[in-house]
Amino acid sequence: MRNKKGVENRPDGFRSLGIVISSAPSLIFRVGCWFLKFKREAKKGGRIFQKELIKHGFDKETAEIFKEIYLKPSELKQYITLLR
Repeated sequence: MRNKKGVENRPDGFRSLGIVISSAPSLIFRVGCWFLKFKREAKKGGRIFQKELIKHGFDKETAEIFKEIYLKPSELKQYITLLR
């Protein structure tokens, strides 16, 4: 498609797609780093949670089960199923 001066105009969709494609690797890297930090903090919280349960009288097996339930929402699989 050409304008009056003979310069070719591209639909805005191509320009937007180019911007998205060029910024995708950076965005994926940032989200990946954020998720790894989130998982590390969740694991740390899970260990603290388990220690507190044991400290308050739960046996180790029950505390482990509760820790797994506590950590379940932080699994990547949970987020992927939400996006579907």
